[in-house]
Formats: sequence, C-alpha cells, structure tokens
Amino acid sequence: MATTELLIKNVRVVRPEDPDTAQPALLDIAVNDGKIVRVAADLPADDAARVVDGRGLLAFPGVVDAHQHWGIYNELSEDTRTESRASAQGGVTTSLTYMRTGQYYLNKGGSYRDFFPEVLSLSEGNAYVDYAYHLAPMSAQHIEEIPFLVEEFGVTSFKIFMFYGSHGLHGRSTSQSDFLMIPPDERYDIAHFEFVMRGVQKAREILTEYAPHISLSLHCETAEIMTAYTKLVEQDGSLTGLRAYSASRPPHSEGLAVTIASYLAHETQLPNINLLHLSSEKALSAALTMQKAFPHIDFRREVTIGHLLADVDTAVGIGGKVNPPLREREDVEALWRHMLAGDIDWVVSDHACCRDELKFGADRGDVFLAKSGFGGAEYLLPGLVGEGTKRGLSLQRIAKLLSANPAQRYGLRNKGTIAEGYDADIALVDPNVQWTVRAADSESTQEYTPFEGFDMTAKVTDTFVRGHQVFADGKVVGNPIGQFVRRGR
Repeated sequence: MATTELLIKNVRVVRPEDPDTAQPALLDIAVNDGKIVRVAADLPADDAARVVDGRGLLAFPGVVDAHQHWGIYNELSEDTRTESRASAQGGVTTSLTYMRTGQYYLNKGGSYRDFFPEVLSLSEGNAYVDYAYHLAPMSAQHIEEIPFLVEEFGVTSFKIFMFYGSHGLHGRSTSQSDFLMIPPDERYDIAHFEFVMRGVQKAREILTEYAPHISLSLHCETAEIMTAYTKLVEQDGSLTGLRAYSASRPPHSEGLAVTIASYLAHETQLPNINLLHLSSEKALSAALTMQKAFPHIDFRREVTIGHLLADVDTAVGIGGKVNPPLREREDVEALWRHMLAGDIDWVVSDHACCRDELKFGADRGDVFLAKSGFGGAEYLLPGLVGEGTKRGLSLQRIAKLLSANPAQRYGLRNKGTIAEGYDADIALVDPNVQWTVRAADSESTQEYTPFEGFDMTAKVTDTFVRGHQVFADGKVVGNPIGQFVRRGR
C-alpha cells in the first residue's frame, strides 16, 4: 500500500522565508491528506500513489488572492464556480472575496446572522479553490454582530467603502439608503467609519486569541472630492475614456481618504489596518506619511495587478473602468518603485467579473455609463512573475507578496508557504514561455479584458489545492473541491 498519496518531483521550490538572493533548490514535495509532509531532494517514488513530474518548473506557494468579488454582478453560486476556475488558471488556491449587504451581491439588507449563512450556502460545493469572506459592516446592527461573526464563522477581516458617502458603485448616487439598504435614520459616513473601527477593536479586546488576525480594510477614496471632480470633468468635456474617469476620481482623493482613515485608526486605537488597492503615487505617499505619523498602527498596503500592468492608455477600452481608476503611466512606475523599495505588502487581482451585457451602457463609449470592475485573477501570478522579475523583484519576494503576507495577515494559518504541515497549495510556473492574453482563453465568463493583447513571459501550468490537482495542461480538471476556510485560530 502506498504511503504517499502525491509526490511532485523535480520542482524548483520558491519559499517566501528564503533569502531574496537564493536560487530555488530542485526538490520534491510529498503530500498526504491534503498536507505537505516532506520537502526534500530525491524522494523515492516507489511508494507514491501518484507521481507528477514537475519538469524543473518553479513551484510557488498557491496564491492567496486577498481581494476578489464573487457574486457582485452574477448570481453567487454561478460566479463561485466560474470565477474560481479562472482563479485556478492563475495559480490562485485561496480566494478572499468581499461581501456586503445592499444593492449588488444578494441585493438585500438586514442582519449578517441571516445574510451570511445564505452566502455560505450559495458558495458551498461550487468552488475549485478554497475561499473565505471579508464582510463590510454597513449598519449599526452589523457592528454589534462583529464578535459573533468572528466566533461563529471565523470571519476575521472587515471592510469600509469610504466613497459610498454620496457615491454609488459606479458614480453619483441619488439615494444612499436605497443603494446601501441601511435603515433610513442611519448614515454611511465618517462617523460610521469611526464606529466600525471601535467595533472591530472591541472584538479584538474581547476575543484575544483571534486579535492578531482581526483587521479592518479600507477602500480609500473621498466621495465629496469625487462628486465635485466628476462634475468638472463632464462639464469640461475634453477628456474621454479611462483618462476622464481617472480625472473624475483624482489621486488626491485617495490621499485624503488614507489620511482620514489613518487618523481614525489612531483615535480608536485599532492597530490592524489594511489600505486597499492604492493606485497612485499620492495615495502611497499619504500611506507612508501616515505610517510615520502613527508608528503604533500596523498598516498594510495593497496594490492590484491591474494597476501594475495597465494604464489609461494601454488598457483596452473602457472595459478597464475600475475603482480606484487605472492611472497615468507615471503612477504605474511609482507603484513599481514602491514595490521594489518594500513599501507594498501584497498584490491582488480585485477580480470582479462583469459580463459585456452588464459592463457597458447604451453608449458603449461613455465611461460614466459603464459598470466598475473587471476580472484578472488568471493573470495575477504570471503577470507578477513576468513583469516583476524583469524589474528586479526576486522570486521569494513574489511569494511573500502573493502568498505568505496575506495568509499571515488574514489568519490563514495553514497557507502561504511550501513547508511540512502546511496545506498542499502549489502553483507550478514556467518562467520562460511567451504568450498573449486573450479573453477567449480565460475560464472567466467575462468576454473581454483590459489586458487583451498583452504579452506575458510566465505561465501557470499546474495548480494544486490541498493536494487536489485543479489545473493541468492548460485546463481546469476535476470537480469543485474548494472549501470555506474559518480563520484566526
């Protein structure tokens, strides 16, 4: 009887804990019961039930994509199935996806005690990768429910959308209460953000064993600035497309929101703050300034692969509309400088599948009529390996940015590296292959991509989730085996 269920041989193992200067060693990985049981050279194959030849490829820890949006534009159970397939295609083995009450997602308000079990029911049995949820406290009731959500469901991360104060998901909102489905006597404003922070900190104080992994994430844009600048851009009329959208949500709107959020974190003594998808030099400069001003706050800074690969000129069409917007090339280069300087903690896809029929308005050329968001999980690992290594980013740093750092922050204690005792989440990457992005080749149901025609120089060949091979030879294989992950303990 075989003593090893799976043996992956001849792979160059990339471990985030290794020095940046180290060359990945040629090793074998033995797996039993979904866990890595041994990583060493020349492990015997004669007692393995299944042997996979890694062909000398790079073996990365499976990507922990800390920012996705399943179910935002499509029915959740369907989106879980199709977009987890796209995730597996890109070497993602764990998706952390944002969820809230209100319009979009399940299109209902009310208590998370009622809402979140429905989310879990719709997701169950449909995912090809493991998954967890971040939740957004939209009302006073939700703030009261935070300790319950931590203990009952292992949800340890929460979110504030700062721009929802007078903006909807895609632009100006005439009725905040209708969009957010909050009680008519409540406001989703700076005071609410403060109370969310106090609620999250209270949960940390009550649930001390979870406290290191309980954090609050913020989408940092300022609604009032955006509203005023949208009006200016539309009245001027000289800008169109993605450049117009970027100008309508200017970078200093991000910087101001970062500053407000950081001071509130200081005021409420909430130490674990994640600043999401920073898109510009101004946003990152503000974040670094706040880190110096409030050294007792453990800020983490996130960027997306979209903001690293595309700008307002290179993205294909207004399908690249996203919040915060794609920026000028100068901001893209600034993000890379900060990445190489060690100022970025993790990179994500912000994957939000929006099909053509929903994405574009009656005038397909009017960016202000288009929906916000696009997919990209399938390009996360290959994009960062290809572009990052060209710019001097080490393989070990890539493994930290895509796996170890988000796993540690968000309480995924069995994920994030290739080592004994960890989940056998592994992505094999060929770093020497040329290919061109085509939306038609993606497992996502989104029929377009702003990366259409982009040249890539690295490709995921195989993806394993807890030892189950879910992607092989360019195709998703098997049945959905992804599991909901409770976090923090």
